Amino acid sequence: MAAAARSSGGMSDQLFVSIKLECPRLAEMGLVPHVFGSHPVVGAWDPSKALLMEQEEAAVWGLSCIVPSHRETLDFKFLLKPKDNSSHCIVEEGPDRSLVCGSNEVEIRNALFKFNDETGVVECKIFVETEILSPFDLAASWKAHQEHLQPRVRGAHDVIMNADSESRAKNGFASGLELDLEKYVVPTPNMGSDVVYAANLTENPRSLLTTGISSNNDTTKGFLHNSIKGDASPNLYASENKGADGRHVPPQEEQRAIFVDRGVGSPEFARPTNETISMSNIKFDSEAKQDMPAAEGAVAAAAVADQMYGPKEDRKLAIVLVGLPARGKTFTAAKLTRYLRWLGHETKHFNVGKYRRLKHGINQTADFFRGDNKEGVEARNEVAALAMEDMLSWMQEGGQVGIFDATNSTRNRRNMLMKMAEGKCKIIFLETICNDQNVLERNMRLKVQRSPDYAEQTDFEAGVRDFKERLAYYEKVYEPVEEGSYVKMIDMVSGTGGQLQINDISGYLPGRIVFFLVNCHLTPRPILLTRHGESLDNVRGRIGGDSSLSETGSLYSRKLASFIEKRLASERTASIWTSTLQRSILTAQPIIGFPKIQWRALDEINAGICDGMTYDEIKKIKPEEYESRSKDKLRYRYPRGESYLDVIQRLEPVIIELERQRAPVVVISHQAVLRALYAYFADKPLEELPNIEIPLHTIIEIQMGVAGVQEKRYKLMDAVDSTAGI
Repeated sequence: MAAAARSSGGMSDQLFVSIKLECPRLAEMGLVPHVFGSHPVVGAWDPSKALLMEQEEAAVWGLSCIVPSHRETLDFKFLLKPKDNSSHCIVEEGPDRSLVCGSNEVEIRNALFKFNDETGVVECKIFVETEILSPFDLAASWKAHQEHLQPRVRGAHDVIMNADSESRAKNGFASGLELDLEKYVVPTPNMGSDVVYAANLTENPRSLLTTGISSNNDTTKGFLHNSIKGDASPNLYASENKGADGRHVPPQEEQRAIFVDRGVGSPEFARPTNETISMSNIKFDSEAKQDMPAAEGAVAAAAVADQMYGPKEDRKLAIVLVGLPARGKTFTAAKLTRYLRWLGHETKHFNVGKYRRLKHGINQTADFFRGDNKEGVEARNEVAALAMEDMLSWMQEGGQVGIFDATNSTRNRRNMLMKMAEGKCKIIFLETICNDQNVLERNMRLKVQRSPDYAEQTDFEAGVRDFKERLAYYEKVYEPVEEGSYVKMIDMVSGTGGQLQINDISGYLPGRIVFFLVNCHLTPRPILLTRHGESLDNVRGRIGGDSSLSETGSLYSRKLASFIEKRLASERTASIWTSTLQRSILTAQPIIGFPKIQWRALDEINAGICDGMTYDEIKKIKPEEYESRSKDKLRYRYPRGESYLDVIQRLEPVIIELERQRAPVVVISHQAVLRALYAYFADKPLEELPNIEIPLHTIIEIQMGVAGVQEKRYKLMDAVDSTAGI
């Protein structure tokens, strides 16, 4: 680093300037980059006095210096000189560059050099970083340099002097990436990239697998028999219509629902004039995600309140899907199941179609689903009752939320389910309605392509025709939900808006479910997860802290910028999310062209009194804490710090916002936080969360859309992480 220039006014701030040029072709051509310009420090436009840039890697050259912050405008350009002929030079094309003075600013541009031979034009990438430093910061950096340490500028990017270029070149390639990003793809150890039919991931029908096909519930048998005969009244509960609190609820025609015009932005709710809905625990304004509980204590308090004051059956919740085929019921059910499991609620997804296929086979034609096919109606009601029995039995064993996935398209079917659940759990109907013909056509073709119902159908178009015939039979008997507690999702899958209608919804958990659903959609988009570049504390094996990046970490930040530039070249509405810690912010610094948003919720897990220690130090100084953490990493809370469960609670607003986003999002965060986010998308059990592999310098791409969730991983650099897996 050049010596600091004297200031004319005493103890004035100085401007630290770091210039890097990246071009894989220069070394092959035997050319060395130089800088020259208007200021004497860079040769006063004399090419013979141009400053040599030092080679830091195989394809990266750098130059750093200090100039007074109040200096006159400094114009400069790059030039290339052959190694064996310093008199000949090639000056970059275009106008002069002007040095921009600012704090923690990074400018990334290209430089073009034109050759008169067959070489043509050579393009190089230029990184210019400027930062205002006080004399005290400079003194601290110099002292660190004298002590042979990597110096640290307080509150700013680390200033590296006399970097070891050989150690930095061990990764084998410069910060530029190959055009073919597939070269960096690595296996995904936790979640496959193949599309899996969502219904196949639901609960196995234990009543069919263990006890055969008969029902052990006499009440179910009797009611099922009456339903099949058509004797069950559609107004079964008309004389005993009660709310969740046991009080009388007005007849259905007197009730007023809430309609939501759901646009791209925050939802707007119109309250009814005659309110019969308890909404005290639900937030729907634009600030709702910030008002949601961010600590485990709030969740516990709400759970205790529900248990103390709510009816006993309300402690168990059944979400019963309603809707015609190809309306996204199973996808919505799978998404809701994943969300509730991630929050720590015992949740299972029961798919009636899976029961039907196990009992009656996969070769049922559309005639099986005719409303006037008595045997078909009886068979379908029977497997629905068996699935409901399994769900209620599981709830009695400790389950909390059951997702019952079927068409449930008639009042007779829904009345049967309500009768079976009476006194055992609270039922909320979730009806999905879609009127977009383009979406329906896409969903129908996906259904035929992936459903086991058509696994043996060799003629795809014949399968589509059969499915459309099945759909027509359902439409003839379909009866929209008008009874009980319900949520209606109307045209919300297309990604262009929609409407949410809710009726008779109360309680903490139902409120959270509604809030989640109002932010869900099926718009395909990638979410990219990556840890910050290697930090100085990573090198030292210390947890927590707010250290800056190491040289390797800085290299990763540039590689990441190149990756984002290529991967999201056509996605200009994407955004970059970071934590508020400087190692995350600095990793995102070279990325240009996208808005950057800092989330305190994305900060690393708070290690409390252990912050800044190594695990060996914790084991030696606080052996009881080390032992407690080893026994239960998920629930262990650092003294004055956090547990993984605490991290999940503060990340819920992040998950809601990720679900709401329709454009790609890049999340640059930390190991514990990304483990929690990844566990949500991969639907991993909470017990596995603390041991999920989130390596340094690797990008995890989560693709969200109508096909479900798929994963792809890109490894941009090798890394040695002393805290991985601990």
